[in-house]
Amino acid sequence: MLFDVQGKPAYARLEGSEGKGPAIVLVHGAQNDHSVWTALAQGLGARGHRVLAADLPGHGNSAGPALGSVEDMAGWLLALLDAAGIAGPDDGGAAILAGHSMGSLVALEAAARAPGRAAGIVLLGTAYPMRVAESLLAGARDDEAAAIEMVARWSHSELSLAPSAGDPALSIGDAARALMRRLSEINPERLLYTDLAACNAYAGGERAAGALRCPALLVLGRRDKMTPARAAARLKDAIAHATLLEVDAGHAMMAERPGALLEALDGFARSCV
Repeated sequence: MLFDVQGKPAYARLEGSEGKGPAIVLVHGAQNDHSVWTALAQGLGARGHRVLAADLPGHGNSAGPALGSVEDMAGWLLALLDAAGIAGPDDGGAAILAGHSMGSLVALEAAARAPGRAAGIVLLGTAYPMRVAESLLAGARDDEAAAIEMVARWSHSELSLAPSAGDPALSIGDAARALMRRLSEINPERLLYTDLAACNAYAGGERAAGALRCPALLVLGRRDKMTPARAAARLKDAIAHATLLEVDAGHAMMAERPGALLEALDGFARSCV
């Protein structure tokens, strides 16, 4: 569905019904779009949750340009909630913000800026600071195709080497490469570099984490090479009330462990009612 957000078309896939309980808003990571959430969004919708899986500006079906800072993306996310009629400022909080990787920082910043609008927050594959290797930043700036290969290789554990159920010739890693390459075709303006530079520059994580008062869940991958579990230590310390869940997956946990994430988000959302 298309919404008018800050004067430009913004896309979010809708699943489920109005129902009781907070809507779950899913925010993707760098060089991704809403489609990384498809299995999880469908599963949550089938369990009675209202779900929005958004495309950030310049990604997927949302108009560009891509935004260059986590702070700007957080402001856009709050504007999307307005456009979708979710979590009005006086309703006590009607959205669970769930973000993966870069999206986790966006969700964190948005929840800290507007605490009354967050019924809960889920940070998946998160880290703070979310430092990006200089070799990867340089590759994304100068040779995006090579950088995409680096991200695809580092994001997936050995679990992803198994063929996918839909096509024996296609692994989870191959599907991720195809998505990132397609996004480069849609938005050739160094999208990956813009995203990674925003992650690398974000300096507000501990402040935002310390301001959270809503329920919080951190989901970390035991095999994650991009944002290893230890890299979330400062967030865990700053969110004293957070629940921690480790899953047997790499950074691309939505593809590698969709069932475990469905159970975790479903249970968390029900606890936030």
